[in-house]
This record gives sequence, structure tokens and C-alpha cells, in this order.
Amino acid sequence: MRAATDDALHRLRKAALARRGPLWVGVVLLWSLLATYTGVAICMVWVLWDAWRLDARVRREWTRWLDGALPELEDSSALLEHASSPVARLQRQRLLQRVAGAVTDQQARRIVRERVRLPFFALVLSLICALGFYGWQQRAPVVAANAPAAKAAPAPAAKASEVVLRVAPPKYTGVAAFESAPRDLQVPVQSVLEWCLKQPRAAAVDIELSDGKSLKVGSACARWSAMESVFWRLRGERLKVIVTPDHAPVISVSAPRDMVQVLAADAKGANIALEVRDDYRVSKATMHLTLARGSGENIRFSDREMPLPAATDARLRRFAKQWTLAELGMEPGDELYFFVRASDNATPPHLAQSPTYTLRLPGPVEVETETSAMPMLVKPENLRSQRQIIIDTEQLLADINAKRGISAATVRARSESIASDQGQLRRRYGQFLGEESNLFGGDDHDHDHEEDKKPMDVVAEYGHAHDQADSATMFDEATKKVLRRALSAMWDAEKALRAITPRPALGPEYKALAAIKELQQADRIYLHKTAFTPPAIKEEIRMTGDVVGAKSYRREQGGADEVVAAEVRTLMAALATEAALPALWNRTAQDLIRARIGDDARRLDAQRAVQDVADGCIDCRQVLRAWLRGALADAPVLLQATPVTETSFTQAWRKGSKP
Repeated sequence: MRAATDDALHRLRKAALARRGPLWVGVVLLWSLLATYTGVAICMVWVLWDAWRLDARVRREWTRWLDGALPELEDSSALLEHASSPVARLQRQRLLQRVAGAVTDQQARRIVRERVRLPFFALVLSLICALGFYGWQQRAPVVAANAPAAKAAPAPAAKASEVVLRVAPPKYTGVAAFESAPRDLQVPVQSVLEWCLKQPRAAAVDIELSDGKSLKVGSACARWSAMESVFWRLRGERLKVIVTPDHAPVISVSAPRDMVQVLAADAKGANIALEVRDDYRVSKATMHLTLARGSGENIRFSDREMPLPAATDARLRRFAKQWTLAELGMEPGDELYFFVRASDNATPPHLAQSPTYTLRLPGPVEVETETSAMPMLVKPENLRSQRQIIIDTEQLLADINAKRGISAATVRARSESIASDQGQLRRRYGQFLGEESNLFGGDDHDHDHEEDKKPMDVVAEYGHAHDQADSATMFDEATKKVLRRALSAMWDAEKALRAITPRPALGPEYKALAAIKELQQADRIYLHKTAFTPPAIKEEIRMTGDVVGAKSYRREQGGADEVVAAEVRTLMAALATEAALPALWNRTAQDLIRARIGDDARRLDAQRAVQDVADGCIDCRQVLRAWLRGALADAPVLLQATPVTETSFTQAWRKGSKP
């Protein structure tokens, strides 16, 4: 039964402490807001003393509290603590049975509420003392400043919470200027940021930027134009300013799907659909169309420009139209080239241009009737150039990669068509060397059967021919070598295309194009070589022996370009030790990080390491060295043997014999 007594006492003590607890918390919290450790310590001592005094009172008077609140105890609660006589012990047993169910938590709170009062005078006294201390704290700097004999103390350094940040984005973005407390921000490029103190003071404070710059903030605000992402630091607190770049307009052409689209022979029109998007505003968007008509040397071009209509959304322009051939001005055999050019409202504006798309309308082909033995040529097809063959091959490869379900028959037909164009062009250039044979379609396959039937040409086999096919031209030997190189590349490309392997054909096609360009620019190269004009001789230093600034015509053999600057190598070596860093090391590290690290997040982390090393952190040197070494990972590796002097003694020593 002793447990029932202890339980009743425990409930009363807990209820008493819970009643006085909010008062204690209020007193301590009041002095905590004033940020004075002395006041908080005094309040804690008073709270502990008051709690001890209240607990002692509950232990001393709890039986009387039960007698006044519970009539069923018959004013005999004192027997719960001590009963000396047999009658008292009998009465105590009866009381314990009643107390076990009578003293609940709710009953204990009611008893404590009647017996324990809240000392509001302590809270009022604490509030008065706190207000007096706050007033004295605010008046102390004013009195010190007005005292004539006292020396003016330096103004306390500002905290990040005492700085306000003002952001003014560029006008063309349409984003309104705003003011913000110090925090991580994301602003458009070319925004103007201002750091200002809420309470301007005479002593200026420094704001350190991650790129090595420092801004002074005092009575006047500090201004900075946001061109790249940085973080700024004030009294150790770092906050980021992420700069959002303004991209050029994005042009998407949804129709036609292929770069080169061949229309059907009976096509009545063509569909063109496109879209232009920008971050803020599409200022201008136009579609340029070029129509090519004719063949051979008689090719005519006509250009026109059409503006794209504006939409309700200034950031987007869409255009989709089903053109008729009459509107495009196309006839059979014509080709239409078009591209889209767009610009935004930035200063200066960003320009974007789409790739050139081609719409090709096939021309008439050779028509052969039963009543005519000779075919009638209505209109010949144009001869494809080497560049057009390359474009067709690349488009075929792109369609194969993009369209996994393209049929093998389609790939074969297109590859053989390109091979046919390549063969025609090869034969056209082969005429300049006197070639008349054909790779496919000639009579070479019958030579094996007719070899025994034809008599052997002794003169051609063993004689000396004075008229060779490739020599019966007006070109010199150098030009013929270039022509042979072009024809050989065309042969390789044609064979790969006829084998339905268009990817290996690209290399020879580009080689053939390079050889053709070399032939076209041969005269220009020759004139450039013969038209060298030496610099004028300065008469004032002629024959004086002054060679300052003159470079020798001799070149150091085996010399290599400097892949890593000397100051960077010196800085890397110094970071590996605890020795003093070289002069201007901060600028060297910042320039290397800005030039080599493009990602904003990685660049800011590297610049953070630079600040830590500048603050004197020895362990941070290895971190900075790792960032710099990673930035130099793409530097070329110089593989060059170190010269070693070989003497007769070293040679004999290496061979193991005596010198």
C-alpha cells in the first residue's frame, strides 16, 4: 500500500511543477531575446531555487491539501505518513484503499490550482529590469559618441542580416526589380545587384566575391553586374548568385522531317511547319527561300524573304502552311532551299539560324515508246555535285539511325541511287584524263570468254606506245595527280555505296571533295605563292647592326610549346607543401579556374577552395591543388626523351666490361 501514497505525492509534485513551468520559461526567454548571458544565468538560478522551494512545500503540506479536497479521507491524511497505534494503523489501511482511486491527474491539478499561486510579481519585475537594460544598451553608443574626451570607437562590423540586396534585371527581360534579404538568388544575366546596409554607417565593410573581387559597402551601396555565377561572403557567411544565361532562339522544323525531301512526281504541294522559341521575346523571325531552276551551266536562282507572323505569346512563334507548287513557284526539276533566321530582343540581340532544308521536285525522265526505236529525251536530270552526294549520304545515315524500322529495300534503293550519282560524277571528271570505261555496265565481264578468240596485239603488248589515254590532255602532271586522287576516292565511295554500306563511303567522298576544291583553287594558291611582298626595310636602322626585335630564321630542333604556364607549375608545387605561396597566386588560380572549368557548380566549388586557402587553411591546399590538377587534365602530354650524354666510360659500364 505504500505505492498508493507515493503515487499520490508524485501526482501532486508533477502538477505543481507544471503549473509554475510557463512562468519560468517566460522569464528565461525574455532575457534570452536580449542576448545577455548574465541575465540568462541569473534567471536560471532563480528558476532552480523557486522549483526547489515549491517541491519542498508540496512534500510538507500534501496531506493537508488532501484533507481539504477529499472529504472521504475524514481529515486523517496525516496517518498516511505515520501511524503508531494499532487503531491508527487500521485507519491507515482504510485510507490507503480510498486514496488509490481518489487522487487522479485531474484531481491533482485541481488541488494544486487552489493551493499554488503564480508569482506574477516576479514576471513583472523581470520585465522592468529587461526594459531598463535594453534602454541602457541603446543609449550607451550615443553617450560614447557625444563625449568630447572619449575616443571614437570603430563601428561594429555588419552582419549578413544587416545587408539588403537589390536586384535590377535588364529591361528587355520584362522582370521587375525587387529587393531581398540576403539569400541564394537566381537572376538573369546582365542584372545589376546592389548591396546596401539597412543602417548606413561611416565604417565600410567588404563583400568578397568568389572571382577574387571585393566590394566596399558603407554609406553608399556597392554595385555589381551579373555576368557569371558567383557567391559572395560577409563575415564568413557564403551565399550564391546563380546567373541564368539568355540563350539564342531555338528553331524547330517539324515538316519536312528530312533535310532533303524528294516530292512525289505528281505532288500538288508541300507542307512546311516550324516553331521558334526564346527565353523572353522573339523580336524577329523570317524564312528565306531560294528556288533553283535549270541544269548544267544554265542554272538560275531566285531568292525571297518572308516574315513569320507574331503570336499572342511573345516568346513563341509558330508557322504551318500547306503550300501549293504555284505558291512556291516550283516546276518539275526545280529545287527549293529554305532556312529560318530569328533574333531576340536582347542587347545585343542573339541570332539563330536553322539548317537548310531542301524540297526536290523530280523532273521528266527519258520516255520510250513502242513505235519509236530511239528514245526521246524530254529533259535531262541535273548532274549532282560532290557536296550534294555527301549531303545525301549523311541524310541516309541519319535516317537509318533515327528510324530503326526503315526497310532494307529502301536503304538499298537510296544507296544505289547515290552510287549512281557518284558514278556519273566520276565519269564526268574521268573525261579529263581520257577515260571512257564504266565500272558497272561495261563489257569487261566478257573479256575472259573472248580472250581466246581475239588475236594477241603484239604492238600493244610488247611495243612502245606514244599516245597514252591519260597523257592526251592539256593538263600538267601535278593537276593529273590531283585528278587521279579524286577519281580513286570516287571509285572507293561508289563501291561502298553499291555494297549498301554508306558509312564507309563518307571518308572517300570527303577526300574527293577536298581534291576537287584543290583543283578549283589551284590558280589562287599559285598566285598566293608568287605574290609574296616582303616588309619594308627601315632605313633608320639599316646597316647599324641593331638586331633588337629581329628573329632568327633558325628553329630550335625538338623544342615543344609550353602546355602549362610557368606560374601555374610554380603554384602547384607550392600547394603541395606548407611553404609560402608565390606572389599573385590568387589571380593565377582564378584565371585558370575561369578558363578551364565551365560548369557553374564546379567552378564555384573551386573558387571556394581558393578563398579557404587565402584565409590561411593549410589542409585546404590539397583541395585547391586537386581542383587545379583536374582543370589541367585536358592539357596535352609531352612525350619527349630526356637527352643523356653517353661517354665511353658509361657505355663500358652498361656493357659490364672494364673501361
